[in-house]
Amino acid sequence: MSNDEFPTDRPAVVTCGLPYANGDLHIGHLRGYIGADAFNRALKTLGQQTAYVCGSDMHGTPVAVNAEQQGVDPAEFALDWHRQYEETFPQFNVEFDNYGHTHDETNTELTKEIVRTLDEEGHVYEKEIQVAYDPEADQYLPDRYVEGTCPYCGEKARGDECDEGCQRHLEPGEVENPVSSITGNPAEYRERAHKFFEVSAFEEYLTEFLDGLEGTSNARNQPRQWIEDGLQDWCITRDMDWGIDYPGDADDETGSDLVLYVWVDAPIEYISSTKQYTERVGADEYDWERVWTEEGDIVHVIGRDIIQHHTIFWPAMLEGAGYNAPRAVAATGFITINGKGLSTSRNRAIWANEYLEEGFHPDLLRYYLTTTGGLQQDVDFSWNAFQEKVNGELVGTVGNFWYRSLLFAYRNYEGTPEEAVSAEVRERIEGAIGDVRESVNEYDLRGIGRAATRLAQFGNEYIQRNEPWKLTDDDPERAAQVIRDCVQIAKAVAVLLEPITPDKSQRLWEQIGEDGDVADVHLEDALETPPRNFDEPGELFAKIEDDRVDELNEKLEERIAAATDGDVDDGTESDDTDADESDDMTDSESETETDDLEPLLEDRISFDDFQELDIRVGRIEAAEGIEGADDLARLEVDVGFETRQVVAGIKQLHDLSELPGQKCVLLVNMEPAELFGVESNGMILAAGDEADLLTTHGDAAVGEKVR
Repeated sequence: MSNDEFPTDRPAVVTCGLPYANGDLHIGHLRGYIGADAFNRALKTLGQQTAYVCGSDMHGTPVAVNAEQQGVDPAEFALDWHRQYEETFPQFNVEFDNYGHTHDETNTELTKEIVRTLDEEGHVYEKEIQVAYDPEADQYLPDRYVEGTCPYCGEKARGDECDEGCQRHLEPGEVENPVSSITGNPAEYRERAHKFFEVSAFEEYLTEFLDGLEGTSNARNQPRQWIEDGLQDWCITRDMDWGIDYPGDADDETGSDLVLYVWVDAPIEYISSTKQYTERVGADEYDWERVWTEEGDIVHVIGRDIIQHHTIFWPAMLEGAGYNAPRAVAATGFITINGKGLSTSRNRAIWANEYLEEGFHPDLLRYYLTTTGGLQQDVDFSWNAFQEKVNGELVGTVGNFWYRSLLFAYRNYEGTPEEAVSAEVRERIEGAIGDVRESVNEYDLRGIGRAATRLAQFGNEYIQRNEPWKLTDDDPERAAQVIRDCVQIAKAVAVLLEPITPDKSQRLWEQIGEDGDVADVHLEDALETPPRNFDEPGELFAKIEDDRVDELNEKLEERIAAATDGDVDDGTESDDTDADESDDMTDSESETETDDLEPLLEDRISFDDFQELDIRVGRIEAAEGIEGADDLARLEVDVGFETRQVVAGIKQLHDLSELPGQKCVLLVNMEPAELFGVESNGMILAAGDEADLLTTHGDAAVGEKVR
């Protein structure tokens, strides 16, 4: 692992969390795969040697359960989904250098080899533990066959993870009040010998690892709490038939009837897939051993719910087995649909195949998912917001500039005028290149896309300001200069936007007469002179009409209603995040909770009125009481662009010494006011009589606007 800026002289590998071979893909999944693909493409534009690898996660209880329900072999069941994923990803321009799966020979053998090494190095031991048992079914229950209560937060949990509460990984025997998902009856705990990986022995190493880890802040910060709470050793075997057999000796009776826990072999697929890529292209082109065992830059793009696996268990396994640790872990936020949690069971999702069947170009979705919010922020998808972003940014800004400037160039000069690029435009393109380079090193996909879009916006302003159509007769040299600049900007936007919209960028590349693939060029090529001649261009983006959006919204509402009425559950591992669902709340409970609340105001404000409120995420840097004022405190709040002084009535309600470093929500466009001789330049938002400071659930950046 290194902290040198990209590009480095070492090979890199970019991976994405493995799709579980158990159900259809939706845009919640695609956000990660598209994001990792875009980052890998961006690395290539910097001149970095890199490979993008992944594979299907074939093992685990849900696959076994669903295969049994369908009366098929688990391998056959999982392979069917694997083949579907292989067909679907390219349709979204997600181009893996290698896409394997965890049940193939490469991963099976490498997994056993790594586990043997961990055992030989003294990192694996045997222990008697409490394992859930279903007396009626007369069998031990793997984690996903168990449901119950999380011992840490009290929320509903499954056997290996508190997926509806604190998101902690749970070991066998930890779930309270266990119930068998096979029979629905209470389960009981019985003694059973299992194998454990000694994660606790790596506490010092993992602390140092996190100190140097790059990526998103949630992936760096969340694991520290788990270390501070005390690392628990990790049970790496399960009582089931489907999986990779524990590689014990012939005399090892304990391991003979156990398989490895799916989270052992799943991340090892990252290595296996990289190895398969080398076997296909040769070590001279890409050496998997160099990146994983000698020197390399490993970047994992994952979902927020599997941070613990990738920042605690996985790096400990790598260290124990003699492999390199990741350079970066970038964790994406969740996807919501129309402001509510994505729910596959309620069909509140935009499915990958559905999107394609509606006839939308994949690059439109790529642009939306990568440039709407930062990588680690939750992103809400609605057809209305999708329309607004496509029509406003891709059609109105990028597409408009491309078409108007190239059409003018073709009609008046048959291509690129024979002029030199002006100093102003060269400097602006160089600045955009620098922004992309900086964004790559900050793992900021939105920054990559915005650098290109802002350059196109500048192009629109530049052509409008100079009005070349008025200069062709009066000042033809100046007109040629302006259009020469515009063609260069168009080429630069194509190069810079390629990681986000690879197909559309390629089409523009060809429209300006360039040969080859825009994906093969580097950022600096954005300043190379375009071909002298090119054909008449065509428009690359089309506006999405209102009636089309109305139709799509109606279809989505009908699907959700049908699924809810029918209580449909597709059995897949879903991304349900329905925190706002209250279907189980009785009327009396609802009334009790609202007895002491202030009534809702009858007067409504317009959306435009709300838009005038500039509400930002801030971070309190300093807090102190105001002399002579019983309730008032003076706060210094970083709002991204500057630090604001704010007076708040929280002196008696908060320990001011504990506030610095805390996130808050601030109304920044309040009129300044003076209280007890101290100017207040904003308003901290709080709830209730105890002034509960509002903050963000995720990791929204300081200065982000609350919408």
